Amino acid sequence: MYKALFGMAAAMLTGAAMAAVEVGKPAPDFTLTDSNGKSHSLSDFKGKKVVLEWHNPECPFVKKHYNPGNMQKQQAEATKNGVVWLTINSGAAGKQGHLDGAAANAYLAKSSSAPSGYLIDASGSAGKSYGAKTTPHMYVIDAEGVLRYVGAIDSNSSADSSDIASATQYVPQALAQLASGAAVSTPVTQPYGCSVKYAN
Repeated sequence: MYKALFGMAAAMLTGAAMAAVEVGKPAPDFTLTDSNGKSHSLSDFKGKKVVLEWHNPECPFVKKHYNPGNMQKQQAEATKNGVVWLTINSGAAGKQGHLDGAAANAYLAKSSSAPSGYLIDASGSAGKSYGAKTTPHMYVIDAEGVLRYVGAIDSNSSADSSDIASATQYVPQALAQLASGAAVSTPVTQPYGCSVKYAN
């Protein structure tokens, strides 16, 4: 079952003009509205490290990390240390996992999720500018606005929560290395998860 899910998830998106972001280069700016109707631009957070997490609440690979609280733990630890964590939903209206503001807030409350903001990207513009292919798909940006990590949340590409404990958690690893002044040791990995449900 998991192999079938991964095969489905790993399929390349078609019909979408996807950008190719590059580690070591400035992260693309974007402006999106959050679940409370407030507008945010990535450039608003210059001077802070930022994590971008692409999200679909119905994806089994997302549930792998939310049901046992792994994603929420990472969010809480990051934000406690001054990191801005932005959860982004690029699912188009009418497609699996799309949430409007009210539904997103209900989800955050039910899941005890603690991002700095839940951003709605129903047009897919931000997702495509980052080449976001899967949920989850993770990005770490340093305080200078430079992309330092792109890829999977962890090193075990199953949808089984029991695999989390033995996996390398790439985002906390990257954040810790940046905080210590070190280079990110694993800057790029292959993302895994469900395909982002873009409008086209």
